[in-house]
Amino acid sequence: MQAYPVGTWVETKKQHPCGSKEWKVIRAGADYKIQCAGCGRIVMLPYEELKKRVKRVIEHE
Repeated sequence: MQAYPVGTWVETKKQHPCGSKEWKVIRAGADYKIQCAGCGRIVMLPYEELKKRVKRVIEHE
């Protein structure tokens, strides 16, 4: 089981430059692809980096 399955919404510790702290996981695997809820920017991060940045899981689709 993956820590953050596809469709999971997470809140990060720091906010994105657009002002949003909420992100949706759109790809899971060795690298995670997350999309900003505010501006739609997509960022790809290794699991370890994502784990450091996430404050809490908001909801699961």
